[in-house]
Amino acid sequence: MTNAHKDTLFILIKSLSKSEKRQFKLYVGRLGVNTDAKFLALFNLLDKMRMYDEKQILESGIVKKAQLSNLKAHLYKQILVSLRLNPVNQNIRVQIREQLDFATILYQKGLYKQSLKILDKAKNFAIDNEEKNVAYEIVELEKIIETQYITRSIPARADELAVQAKELSEHNVMTSKLSNLSLQLYGMMLKVGYVRDDEDLRSVKDYFDSHLPTYRLEDLGFREKLWLYKAYLWYSLLTQDFLSAYKYASKWVDLFYDNEDMISLNPVFFLKGNHYLLEALFFVKYSTQFKDTLERLESQVNHPKFPQNDNIASLTFLYVNSNKLNLHFLEGTFSRGLYLVNIIEYGIKKHRDRIDEHHVMLLYYKIACLYFGNSDHKNCILYLKRIITNKNLKMREDLMCFARVLSLVAHYEAGMDYHLEVQLKSTYKFLLKMNDLQAVQREMIKFLRNLGDIYPSELHNEFQKLYNELKKYENHPYEKRAFLYLDILSWLESHLQNRPVSEIIREKALVASR
Repeated sequence: MTNAHKDTLFILIKSLSKSEKRQFKLYVGRLGVNTDAKFLALFNLLDKMRMYDEKQILESGIVKKAQLSNLKAHLYKQILVSLRLNPVNQNIRVQIREQLDFATILYQKGLYKQSLKILDKAKNFAIDNEEKNVAYEIVELEKIIETQYITRSIPARADELAVQAKELSEHNVMTSKLSNLSLQLYGMMLKVGYVRDDEDLRSVKDYFDSHLPTYRLEDLGFREKLWLYKAYLWYSLLTQDFLSAYKYASKWVDLFYDNEDMISLNPVFFLKGNHYLLEALFFVKYSTQFKDTLERLESQVNHPKFPQNDNIASLTFLYVNSNKLNLHFLEGTFSRGLYLVNIIEYGIKKHRDRIDEHHVMLLYYKIACLYFGNSDHKNCILYLKRIITNKNLKMREDLMCFARVLSLVAHYEAGMDYHLEVQLKSTYKFLLKMNDLQAVQREMIKFLRNLGDIYPSELHNEFQKLYNELKKYENHPYEKRAFLYLDILSWLESHLQNRPVSEIIREKALVASR
């Protein structure tokens, strides 16, 4: 039996809505094929299956094993054609491509004038909507046709097309350079997280400076500005310059609100921009602006004109709920955020095929922090265990590191310290292996390791010593990232003052908002 998560056809069929399935059957009917056609029979069988089972398909008699692969490929293609015809999927990008296809067919039939007329409209439409790659393709096809459709205006037309091609090419080259830089920086962010020392900082800075192309902001279009702000955002996050991250995430989001038509054309970039703006606001602890930004985002995605599809639904679920958790962390309202756990667990199951493993683990970590802040340490440990035991997590090593440190603290708080020494050694080895043993982590491990030798009467003084030591790193350029994953100082203050950690964080939030 093949794993359902690995069979692309099965996943595609299960992703279809009722209306999309109905449209597919109508589309097959219009093809004039027999209703008992093999690919339609296979579709109906897979639609009824709960899990992909190749044995069941072969036993049905629809197809022989040797033909199954070809039949699945044919069915997959027909479903995609059906989806392409669905008005829901007829966005501007698809419409432009469709017009280019029509013009190509007319050109091949020798109907040059008709082809050029369609191309000219499609080109202007593409340029107006910042689709400069396909606009360049259109100009190149226009140049080919103009060499065969001779008119008296050909010299002027040739100059006009040559200028257009050059301008579009320059824009596309700039977009490519900026998008390459942005993608590489994003890859660094996913792999190692924030810079850990001067060497990391120099490496990132040298890479950024050497790959950032020379530009004049006033010469850049929407698409180029978008990639530029993204590149600066990743650079700011990598170097832990969170005020700069806030600045460029704001520019990213404002770019969309200043060009509202682009929201419906690029909804994914709009959602991601808002997510990183919220993340930057969380890091700099601007709780009032955080709340306003989250409310504005929710209002936008719930607007009837906002695009709707499976990918957008998954990203909306991920970003909105992740930041709702962050809002409770900012305000210290951990108990009020517990309702999100069931919503997130349901959403993970619903969107599992479209949310990568890293983001799922990040949600688990946030839920663990929610339980930790609510003093429910056993549930905190359960969620952290899902991260620690995940052998497939290859990205964001810092997430794995802090999950282990938080697990140690949660075990201590839960009174489950009978295996603490084994966990301490395991965590210490893991951090060394990851080359990620920062001063904050070192002090935490040292403190937890010495707990067994401390008399209860000395515990308050030891907490105070640890607090004084860690307080020095609160604004350290490389050590401060530890406090982004776990508010260790508030946890220590709760022990020193004998008050719940949520109460400490709530008070800090009130002071910060004044």
